[in-house]
Amino acid sequence: MFWNDFLRLLARDAAAVEFEGPLLAARARGEPPEVIEELEEGKHLALQVREMLASRRRREGQLTALFETAGDLARLSDLDSVLNAIVRRARQLLGTDIAYLTMHDPVRGDTYMRVTDGSTSAAFQQLRLSFGEGLGGLVAQTGMPYFTSNYMSDPQFRHVHTIDSAVEQEGLVSILGVPLQIGSRVIGVLFAANRAERPFTREEVALLGSLAAHAAVAIDQARLLEETRVALDELNSANRLLQEHSEAVERAAAAHDKMAQLVLTGGGVAELAVSTVEVIGGSLLVLDEHDRELASVANPESIEPQSLRGAVAASRASGRSVRESGHWVAAVSAGTEHLGALVLSGKHELEDADQRILERAAVVTALLLLARRSGAEAESRVRGELLDDLLRRSDLDRAALDALTARADRLGADLDAPYSVYVADVGSADRQRAILAANHIARTRYGLGGSFDGKIVLLLPTEEPGKEAAALASELGPTLSAEVTVGGAGPARGAANVASTYAEAQRCLGALRTLGRTGEGASAAEIGFVGLVLSDQPDVSGFVDAQLGAIVDYDDRRGTELISTLRTYFACNGNLAKTKDALHVHVNTVAQRLDRISRLIGDDWQAPERMLELQLALRLHQLRHGKR
Repeated sequence: MFWNDFLRLLARDAAAVEFEGPLLAARARGEPPEVIEELEEGKHLALQVREMLASRRRREGQLTALFETAGDLARLSDLDSVLNAIVRRARQLLGTDIAYLTMHDPVRGDTYMRVTDGSTSAAFQQLRLSFGEGLGGLVAQTGMPYFTSNYMSDPQFRHVHTIDSAVEQEGLVSILGVPLQIGSRVIGVLFAANRAERPFTREEVALLGSLAAHAAVAIDQARLLEETRVALDELNSANRLLQEHSEAVERAAAAHDKMAQLVLTGGGVAELAVSTVEVIGGSLLVLDEHDRELASVANPESIEPQSLRGAVAASRASGRSVRESGHWVAAVSAGTEHLGALVLSGKHELEDADQRILERAAVVTALLLLARRSGAEAESRVRGELLDDLLRRSDLDRAALDALTARADRLGADLDAPYSVYVADVGSADRQRAILAANHIARTRYGLGGSFDGKIVLLLPTEEPGKEAAALASELGPTLSAEVTVGGAGPARGAANVASTYAEAQRCLGALRTLGRTGEGASAAEIGFVGLVLSDQPDVSGFVDAQLGAIVDYDDRRGTELISTLRTYFACNGNLAKTKDALHVHVNTVAQRLDRISRLIGDDWQAPERMLELQLALRLHQLRHGKR
């Protein structure tokens, strides 16, 4: 089979052009069109797999470089070695043409070029920047990351001739700079740059920011070791104190090595928490950015939420762990992004070295959370892209529908089983948080989720859309700190019905908003004809078919007059005698026809609410067919 040809090409990582080989060979053999078409589809699938594998290899390379940095920096002791390792890793991590690092000069009150990797210009290597000048001076002044796709033409930076000239000699075009901070003090700036235009993604900014945060701790550690050596030379008479200090530093370095090894061997947040408690004692609680528990060790004591928020803010501002209400709190962050906190209890006093171990644990926790989030975001993008294809393309042939179903199967979503579609109005909530929350629900419930035409959309396996819509509104509201309204529709089966089910759910959402039922969830079936009246996109055909479709089909197949009988029955206010006179038939015939209608649409059709819906559907059916 031709699949073997494509698999062999994938196995040896062949170039993209080689995937044309089986097609060319088939054409040369004079294969029929259906075989050529099948080969075309196989080629496209194989190329998609090839691109996915290549993307994962790139991502694995980035994460490996980031994790290796932790081990490298832990083994280095002098500042020059640390700085060179940081710059080299930054260039490797982002795959840029050049990386460099500037340091603050407290004597002259500016910043100067300290280390470069990939630079060829002597003028650039000797560059100095005053605070606020150029991109680097702005980062040093504000402590915020900045980037540009084309520095020379970017008006947001204060251009100075000396800086622009050096940048031009080096041939730099796109530049990303993030601050190196110890506490709230900016000690330098770490850069990654290209000699061609390149937009830097938010993920790249976060990764370089994480490396800079880790590097700042390593620089601080290197300076601490240098100070320790000086102290050992100058204070021989205080040997005992120096020895204790040295042991503390060694312990911190050993803990750092242990953390780095744990990350490199695939450990998670829980394992890191256990390792931290083994080194410094006490009990530890790991929280995410919403103060939800990620891991706990040795039954940690609880901390009052307001005290926790204040301690986290102080820790982020100082870059150090802080004491609060009998706890030690270290903020977990990457650059300016808050990711969570470590809360250590059961330790009334904490030596400086143990504080640094706790702070290093916070940095490594940030690396783990970023890596985990990156993987989750990659999967969420795949789910969102599939949902977008299902909603946007409603006129697909069987082969395309089968391909979409297969894609869903690979993600654990079975489109051949009953499912329902939900559209959520998240109000003033942060849209990115809403999308992440929807993706999390979809991932954990074997469905699909994402954003479509500005709306939050979920496809979940359930046959109870009303119950699930209410549950989603209750779940998403507290998570997003906003009133979330959810319209649902279904159940449905098959890839071909996703778009129509979505349209019905969207109309249901519109009706809920018009009714003022914000913060609630309901299904199209629960809203009934009210959804038709109040929706800004009424589906008249869908409503009529839902109410009368079984009767109309029966009339069409059997040549009966059940629709006209039902219309006349309502016109005569349910009076059998008047109905039979109007139809010129025997009363038993009317009774038999009404009994047939009950079997087709259910015995409850004469309930007041159901009768109202049926009369509206009958009127719409008349108008659609030009009858009075």
